[in-house]
Amino acid sequence: MVPPVPLLAVRGSHGTSLLHGPPQCEQHSAIFRGGASKCVTFSRDGTLFACCDGNKVSVVKSSDGSIVSSLERPKTILLELSPMNNVLVTWQPYNKTKDNPQGEANLQLWQVQSGQLIKALYQKKLDSWCPCWSDDETLCVRSVNNELHFYENNDFNTIANKLHMQKVSDFALSPGVQPSKVAVYVPGSKGAPSFVRLYQYPALGGPTAALANKSFFKADRVEMQWNKKATAVLVTASMEVDKTGASYYGEQTLHYLGVNGETALVQLAKNGPIYDVVWSPNSAEFCVVYGFMPAKATVFNLKCDPVFDFGTGPRNAAYYSPQGNILVLAGFGNLRGQMEVWDVKKYKQVSKPQAPDSTHFSWCPDGEHVVTATCSPRLRVSNGYKIWHYTGSVLQKWDVEGSSELWEVRWQPFPDGTFPERPIKYQAVPSELGTTQPPPTQAYRPPALRHLPATPSTKLHEEEPPQNLRPGVSGEKNLSKSALKNQKKREAKKAAKQESMPEPPSEPSPVTSSQSEPSSGDPEMDKKIKNLKKKLKAIEELKEQQASGKELQKNQLEKIQKEVQLLKELEELQIGQ
Repeated sequence: MVPPVPLLAVRGSHGTSLLHGPPQCEQHSAIFRGGASKCVTFSRDGTLFACCDGNKVSVVKSSDGSIVSSLERPKTILLELSPMNNVLVTWQPYNKTKDNPQGEANLQLWQVQSGQLIKALYQKKLDSWCPCWSDDETLCVRSVNNELHFYENNDFNTIANKLHMQKVSDFALSPGVQPSKVAVYVPGSKGAPSFVRLYQYPALGGPTAALANKSFFKADRVEMQWNKKATAVLVTASMEVDKTGASYYGEQTLHYLGVNGETALVQLAKNGPIYDVVWSPNSAEFCVVYGFMPAKATVFNLKCDPVFDFGTGPRNAAYYSPQGNILVLAGFGNLRGQMEVWDVKKYKQVSKPQAPDSTHFSWCPDGEHVVTATCSPRLRVSNGYKIWHYTGSVLQKWDVEGSSELWEVRWQPFPDGTFPERPIKYQAVPSELGTTQPPPTQAYRPPALRHLPATPSTKLHEEEPPQNLRPGVSGEKNLSKSALKNQKKREAKKAAKQESMPEPPSEPSPVTSSQSEPSSGDPEMDKKIKNLKKKLKAIEELKEQQASGKELQKNQLEKIQKEVQLLKELEELQIGQ
């Protein structure tokens, strides 16, 4: 069976269109909408496509563009479809007037096929605006006034259950089917710590019902991520301000919670911010990008032990392919757009392309291609997108014309298993646009020094190479963070002791020797001899600098010219002794 070709939705000031994905990269003739669309989205299985053009909300079939339903909701700025395509959710900014002080219910739930309104609700804040469904739509969760409301079987007229705790600030519903689990976050107050708890629906009664509980300080907000199998959650706790002043990005910690009750603080080998945390699709590993630049990237297992360290580099994001066999480490935003493509099974680098000024990256569902884009309003110049093969070849490039803007690109999703895993290629696939892998570069040398032998250049940061941290691979035992710290202390102490040991005596030169010579009995003469030796030593250092290619100043050259005269004076004084 030939796998389908994914579509790419492109939204901008020029309009909204769907493109056939690689290798064709052609316009989908069935769907093109002129004029600026406020928002677009695909259904989870990719069969439906919804957009709002400022006049109405339309839901169409992705295959042929035929209309499924149309709603008169011109102010809609956010859309979402439920997992089984039964419910369409629309959100518009909350507004109240003198005639209507209560305001209009701004969150609407609609039946997709009939277009009928199911329920209108109030959702003033943009955070957590959309209800969360289980994959089979038997359960739906919504945050309302610091408590969670649970609805069953899309019956939104009856609240089936509630989870009320002191100020529930955030939640995350597990993926997959029943039994559903939910992670809830409660921020600390009055000296009490913040905490995250895991519950299995419908057992929500008190702390004893929790599957796992993790408390921590130093958290203004958290980001919770379930793995695909719903067996564990990663919690990134962040503080907006680092009170020690060590980081402009605040302070972050990473915590692990398993549904079996296990919890842990993930130990990171370098201080600094946590830029990105991402689960592998196999649910058995996760990758963390962290530390002051150049940042480290490390893969951990479910015991929170490091498995592989990618060393240091200019990176702040990580992206697993949908099949989980390829990992891309990238540096976007204020970095140059370098991407490192890795074979996860062999931990071998495949390619190292560059996509400067990119504001968006996403994997195509086929696991073979990616798209990078420069979008407004993050960057208002050089808007456009590129479709790549993971080996570094650029297959298609599109730039906006004139003063137009690109706002969003989005792949059509597909159910898991639609695209099988393929063997990884290391040779760049043929492309008319070529690759963007940078050629090896050398440090700049001024023209006056290019005829001299090259000297090793000093780097601002020492780069750490990748290393496999699995026990038994390198022949060394994995050490804990404290044991590694103690080992480094011992090595530093040993090195300092060796440096402090006296060197074996060598025959001193008559000029540079600092060993004391027999005194002449005349303090004035001894002082003159000492000053002459000091000047001659300085001249030797200048000559060494000159030989290494350093350009000396005029007064330094004059000092070198006086060397013969100083040697003569020294010889006369030593004879007079």
